[in-house]
Parts: sequence; structure tokens; C-alpha cells
Amino acid sequence: MILYLDTSSLVKLYVEEAHSDAVRQWVESAEAVATCRVAYPEMMSALTRRYNGGDLPREGYETLAECFAGQWEHIVALDFDEIEAGRLVREYGLRGFDAVHLAAAKLLSDDNGAVEVAFSSFDKKLNGAAEAEGLAVFAVRE
Repeated sequence: MILYLDTSSLVKLYVEEAHSDAVRQWVESAEAVATCRVAYPEMMSALTRRYNGGDLPREGYETLAECFAGQWEHIVALDFDEIEAGRLVREYGLRGFDAVHLAAAKLLSDDNGAVEVAFSSFDKKLNGAAEAEGLAVFAVRE
């Protein structure tokens, strides 16, 4: 199974948050972890916002940023279909980068069902759109 992580899920691998343990378990059970290329700058932005907001000390920020950068090569980094992302925005009212993530994940799942793909996000609207588009969704049900 390939696990697609949007940035909200990816952050939980590096920053201890609610449901970080669940995401780590999902990653351990996956054969591969994938995300869209936009997740790299989004992740760096999330870490930088945490640092600038005082949630991460300088040393912790540097360590997490370097760790993520070093592990990036082990994540399947996908491009996306911009026309499909635009359709997803119109169909589901998604934000731009949420639609980009879903369009990228759909590229994995369009291989005649030969590859099992699970989608993970902590955005309910995005998860609903992923389910409506036929993707299995790994989410914490509250």
C-alpha cells in the first residue's frame, strides 16, 4: 500500500501533535510514502511558522528542518495535473493546495487499481473530496 500524506499529515511525523502516533503507525504499515512536490516548501513553511511563533526553539527548528530535508529523498515526490486540480477546486470547493494534493494522489490511484493507495489528511473537507473521488482515506475518527 502507498500512503499519500498531505502536509497536515506530514507535519505530524516531525512535530509532536495530536494524532502523530496514528500517522507514524500508518507510515510503518505502508510500503511507500508519497506526497506532492509542493509539500516540501509547505513543510518548511510550517516549521518556520512554528519557530517564528515561539513553538519551536532554534535548535529544535534546525534539527527538524535538517531531518526532513534529509529524509525527503525517501518520499515519493509527485507532480500533479493542474487541470484536474482546478476541477477538484470547482467540484468540492477546495483550497488550491488541497486540490493539488488530491490531484497528485489521484495520479497514483489511476493505475487500474493495481496499486492500493491510502490518502491521509487532517482536513475534513479534503478527506471528504478524496473519498468522493474513490480514494481510501486514513483519518482519525473523532
